[in-house]
Amino acid sequence: MDLTTNYLGLRLKNPLVAGASPLSRDLDTVRQLEDYGISAVVVYSLFQEQIEHERAAHAHFADNFTEAYAEALTYAPRLDYFPRGPDEYLEHVRRLKAALDVPVIASLNGTTVGGWVEFAALLQQAGADALELNVYHLAADPSVTGQQVENRYLELLAAVKAAVSLPVALKLAPFFSSLANFARRLDQRGVDGLVLFNRFYQPDLDLEALAVVPDLVLSAPHEARLPLRWIAILDPLIDASLAASTAVYNHVDVLKLLMAGADVTMLCSTLLRGGVPAVADILAGMIAWMEEHEYFSVHQMQGSMNHRSCDNPAAYERANYLQALHSYA
Repeated sequence: MDLTTNYLGLRLKNPLVAGASPLSRDLDTVRQLEDYGISAVVVYSLFQEQIEHERAAHAHFADNFTEAYAEALTYAPRLDYFPRGPDEYLEHVRRLKAALDVPVIASLNGTTVGGWVEFAALLQQAGADALELNVYHLAADPSVTGQQVENRYLELLAAVKAAVSLPVALKLAPFFSSLANFARRLDQRGVDGLVLFNRFYQPDLDLEALAVVPDLVLSAPHEARLPLRWIAILDPLIDASLAASTAVYNHVDVLKLLMAGADVTMLCSTLLRGGVPAVADILAGMIAWMEEHEYFSVHQMQGSMNHRSCDNPAAYERANYLQALHSYA
């Protein structure tokens, strides 16, 4: 049984990738993921705000006492006492690379080029096998057009690609007026992969405190249908790798997404809920199903039910809407 797949130009032993999550903060946990069969690890995201905060703090402490008396300099905090989030992230990537045999994919989360370009180069030096750019941007400014939003992604991609030789994936939200067109433009600009989709965590209201509060809710199984539809549509249109990153809970989810055209499926919520052994359970379920249905490789099934290959392509579009409404009882 050949479970191998290609993602971002990397040859992976199977299509199960650990998505960016708190699990990757612990080296022992990541080793367990590898032992249970994970094929690659996306490291938890480094946020643009962390890079900017560190730089601002260093500048403050370095300059705050330049005009003071010499004796006062002893009261200035030493720079090495200040928490170095970005530096710690680089060191963690180095430790993961030294400890693992599977590829390590670094993740940067932000909205502007800023320090991303410089830090992308540092991550390459730290040994990362690829970069995942998680552009968490909510277009809430009415003066910004859809074209300007798309251009922001394209400019970021171009800047990072010019700075590193690593493969670069973009993690997208589904909120584009013409996602197929935008995906093709990214593909033409050299993106190595698209991760579908970024889940925007929705805020809630605390009625007693009259405050807007965060509310992290893990994905629900039905949410996998959104990336499944778009992967099926995009697979025949672009050359970039496609990763499904939402609501992949069991081997059935994985098999469906592979048939739609995914190169890999990213596990996150299922690992947070069910623990690291879920990887082995999914692999065992995949192998059993493939043997029963006489599939000899992952490659054999990939894209076999995408928009171009399935018997009824319209089922991925408006026909699905009509059938769903008429089928409800």
